[in-house]
Amino acid sequence: MVMKLLKTETERELAIERIMYTKRYSLVLDRDLCVGCEICQTVCPREAIKVAKPTRSENEELKRPTTMIDEAKCQFCGICNAICPFGALTLRVNGENVVPVLEKESFPCLVHEIEVEAAKCPTDCRECEKACPFNLIKVSVDDAKQAVQVNIDREHCPGCRLCEVKCPYDAIVVRKIVSGTIRIDLEKCPENCRNCVDVCPVPGVMFVGDNRKVDVNDYCCIYCGVCRIACPVEGALEIQRSSIYHTSIHSGAWNKALEKLTSTKGMAKELHTKLAVKARESVKRRFS
Repeated sequence: MVMKLLKTETERELAIERIMYTKRYSLVLDRDLCVGCEICQTVCPREAIKVAKPTRSENEELKRPTTMIDEAKCQFCGICNAICPFGALTLRVNGENVVPVLEKESFPCLVHEIEVEAAKCPTDCRECEKACPFNLIKVSVDDAKQAVQVNIDREHCPGCRLCEVKCPYDAIVVRKIVSGTIRIDLEKCPENCRNCVDVCPVPGVMFVGDNRKVDVNDYCCIYCGVCRIACPVEGALEIQRSSIYHTSIHSGAWNKALEKLTSTKGMAKELHTKLAVKARESVKRRFS
C-alpha cells in the first residue's frame, strides 16, 4: 500500500518518490544530463513521462525541451533508467541503485562501446577532450612513463562519435548505440526556422547549408528525437531508428519497447537475428 507520493523539483533536478511500509522508491532526473529527448517518453509503459516543446527565453534563446514525470502514474519499473543513453535517470530502492527490469532480466542494458588506442596519442593532444559536447573525456599524461591516458565516462556517453571524427590520429572508434536515418522535408521546413539546430545536443549534426536550408550530418546523429520535438511543423523532420545496440535479452517487454522505438520491422529484424543465432548455436552443440 502506498503511504505517500512526493515530488520535488529544482532547476537542476526532478525527483519523485513512492513511500510504502517496507520500501521507498525514488526516481531522479538530472536536468544537466537530460537533453529533453523523446526516448524515455516513448518507452514508458504507463505514459508517466511527458516532454514539453521548448520555449524561448526573454533574450530569444531557445531552451531545451522540458521532461516531466507524473509521480501518480510512475510504477518505478526502471525502464527509463535502463534506456536513457545519457544516463540522466537514476532509480533507487531503499537508497540503493536498483533497476527492477534489469534485475528481472526483462530489459537489456545499452552497450556503450568505445575503443581507445592511447599509444597513438601524442602527449600534447587534447582534441577528443575538446570535441566531446558532454564533457565526458579527460586526457592525462603519466609523466614517469610519458604515456597518455584517455578516461571516458562511458555510462553517460550517447555514442555520438564526435570524438572519433575530431581525433587526428584515428585513436578512437565508437560504435553507435542507436542506428537509423533522419530526413528533412525542405518544402515543409519553415523559412528561417532554426529550432532543430538550436536544440540538437551534438554540435554540427544539424546545420545550415550553403542554400540557407537546414541539413543534417547523420554520421554523428544519436537519433534522440529532441529535434523532432522542437520542430514546429508536423512531418517536416522524420527520424527512423533501425536498431539499438544492447546486451542479449529474450523478453516480451523489450520487444514492445523496441517496436515503439524503432518499428515493427525493426523488432522483427531483431527477432529474426535472435532465431538465426539460436539455430547456429543448436547446430554447433549437435555436432560438437
